[in-house]
Amino acid sequence: MSTQNKKTIKSILKLKQDGIPISMLTAYDYTFASIIDAAGIDIILVGDSVSNVFSGNETTIPVTLNEMIYHAKAVMKAVQNALVVVDMPFGSYQISIEKALENAIELFKTTGVQAIKLEGGKEIAPAIKKIVDAGIPVMGHLGLTPQSIHQLGSYEVQAKSAESQQLLLENAVCLEEAGCFSLVLEKVPANISKKIAEKLLIPVLGIGAGNGCDGQVLVMHDMLGLNPNFNPKFVRKYADLHSIILAAIGNYINDITTKEFPNLKESF
Repeated sequence: MSTQNKKTIKSILKLKQDGIPISMLTAYDYTFASIIDAAGIDIILVGDSVSNVFSGNETTIPVTLNEMIYHAKAVMKAVQNALVVVDMPFGSYQISIEKALENAIELFKTTGVQAIKLEGGKEIAPAIKKIVDAGIPVMGHLGLTPQSIHQLGSYEVQAKSAESQQLLLENAVCLEEAGCFSLVLEKVPANISKKIAEKLLIPVLGIGAGNGCDGQVLVMHDMLGLNPNFNPKFVRKYADLHSIILAAIGNYINDITTKEFPNLKESF
């Protein structure tokens, strides 16, 4: 592996210090991870969104620690330059600080990723501190936290009131103090995201959180237009791969039906 352009925790922090926006995308398999890495992305997140886009679940809750390990290993085989972060799934860090540390070590050690990500604020800060003290870099996640969807009640924008925005700011500061090297803010008003990004020394990455953040993250399947039925306001589709793939497979079927495939050049 070439280390010339390899992103590290320090180099990601320096991007914020230098005012350079940080790019982040999800990946869950070897092939797409290799393409995303070759494109020059800063951070690849092996997200628990794999539960939705890969396994077809309605929420991220069902995905297991072993499944996250499996997908992270596949991604790590492909990545040469990006910093790779993996989500700790629901149930792997909420039971106790000791269990959180045990699962974090297993995830970190068996996959070879550079960092892990946890959802939540003050309530998980002690667990984050313990994990960071053990030598494992942690990315935080506030705002809309999909693992808590049943508690939140919906996928609506979070922190709309002045009181809730103050709480969000306090939680962000708490996570920085606990040792997080960066923070994701999901589906919160742009004004509070900008305020948090300006206050914290660590990078703040937004998803549906405006352009005042230090960087942006999207789910790969969303920005590539692989699901035509999922069109949230915060997603910009940079391709329509659903239509392209559909047409390609249609042409494949047609060529088989008309015996145009394989032709003489494609036969032995």
